[in-house]
Amino acid sequence: MATDTAGRFSPHMRGVTVTALASIMGIVAAVASSVVTAGAATAATDPKGVFVLGGAILVQFPVLQAVGIDMEDFSTKDYLYVAFMTFSLWFVCWGILLSTNTTF
Repeated sequence: MATDTAGRFSPHMRGVTVTALASIMGIVAAVASSVVTAGAATAATDPKGVFVLGGAILVQFPVLQAVGIDMEDFSTKDYLYVAFMTFSLWFVCWGILLSTNTTF
């Protein structure tokens, strides 16, 4: 029935939402890592940048639940996907920020 699926995301919109949030959080984590490690002599080896990444990954799951994604349907593959997408965007963006000596 139509009323059974009224409050749920379609599988396509669920995937788009999870991917978009993971990508945006990866970019935000890269900028935050750049800000946190701005005063360090060797920002690339400062562990605070990785701690920011870990926080960005962990913050996403309550946000997804608040948006309306059913977290009970998440499998290990879904959690790894979110972590990998966030890491990938963080790695590329922070690498660009480090190589161009961009400071905020």
